[in-house]
Amino acid sequence: MTVRVNCHVRSMINEYHTFTRSSSEEMHQLEKLLVDKCSEFTAFTERCLQTEDEEILKSMKSCVNETLTTVAQYFGQLIELVLTHEAQNLLRQIELSGSLYVMESAISSLFSLAQEGAHLCRIIAKEGGVVSLFKICRQDCFRCLYPQTLRTLASICCVEEGMHQLEKVDGILCLADILTDNSHSEATHAEAAAVIAQITSPHLTFTQHLSSFLENMEEIVTALVKLCQEASSGEVFLLASAALANITFFDTMACEILLQLNAMKILLAACSDKHIVDTPYSRDQVVTILANMSVLDQCASEIIQGNGVQLLMEMLFEKSSSGNPAEVAACERVQQKSAVTLARLSRDPEVADAAIKLSCIPRLIKLCRSPTERNNSDSVLVACLAALRRLAVMSPGGLEDSDFQQLVKPRLVDSFLLCTNMEESFV
Repeated sequence: MTVRVNCHVRSMINEYHTFTRSSSEEMHQLEKLLVDKCSEFTAFTERCLQTEDEEILKSMKSCVNETLTTVAQYFGQLIELVLTHEAQNLLRQIELSGSLYVMESAISSLFSLAQEGAHLCRIIAKEGGVVSLFKICRQDCFRCLYPQTLRTLASICCVEEGMHQLEKVDGILCLADILTDNSHSEATHAEAAAVIAQITSPHLTFTQHLSSFLENMEEIVTALVKLCQEASSGEVFLLASAALANITFFDTMACEILLQLNAMKILLAACSDKHIVDTPYSRDQVVTILANMSVLDQCASEIIQGNGVQLLMEMLFEKSSSGNPAEVAACERVQQKSAVTLARLSRDPEVADAAIKLSCIPRLIKLCRSPTERNNSDSVLVACLAALRRLAVMSPGGLEDSDFQQLVKPRLVDSFLLCTNMEESFV
């Protein structure tokens, strides 16, 4: 095995040199250290094979472990250096080449590198990738490269280092300028929306960039609503609505802006077009926005006018057609958030009345009592119990006595435990 490792390392180094024109002195030194240690490792193991003396083998064990650890360390350092070198070369091409073809090829290669994971994104950001890409997005002569450049930025900005660089170059202002410039293509607007969706993701733990985002939020939200309204495809709508959904999480002012822009009416209308809102992922974004907006009292009348209660009822039936785990998870989120939205909005008697007339109560009961209807999701169950209890206040006569006694009257935690322990045959 050690001989094979030795051969693989040498082969990798030789192969890399056939593809790269130059390498640094530091890289040559690391290559030599790695090859020497691999040879040392092979020599140790060969000596181990030539003796059966247990004492000698014991004494050599620590040396073998130490050598193997050093091999792994040198190998990791060399790979890091190679990747850094590749990122530097690509960024040099982007910075110095006057050829659109060369720049496009370099950006494409940079995007491929970024797809390899967060570690590669950190390397690219550290080497100035975000700075170089935003330079392109500020030059009209490179407009044809904007979509590809923005797509690469969205990938790199999944890491904190990328976000720091975005903040340093006033990237949010640049994105706002692109989104509000009607002369740009829909593809460019969509990719700018993707960057916004990435940097506003509620899953990110670093939020230093949010201060500058808030300064440009009204312009950005307005542009994203327009993009949702005019989207020519489901993909464009998904990117724009995902950005809006994320924005509604970190500032209630965003919800107020959306209300002023008639966003609810636009989103509800989009949901009736199956070519635009065509996947559970899109419906997940829409219902996220509705759920976050539903904390505002003025939302109830907008929901009624836009036939939104009917949409929420339909979302309670969301099911995956493919069985794909990501799609199943999206369907669960749609069910959960539609129940949350109903619970919040049903404080308004008109919304509650509309929900009751559309038979929301029987559907919520079914979701509570039948684990397969909610894909055994506890979060869907809790949301449905909360919505059911809100509607039961408005229409106590709409429930069977057994449903009231088991799903409404007890503490929510007791009803939850009862439903999670139910067998399907009990329903």
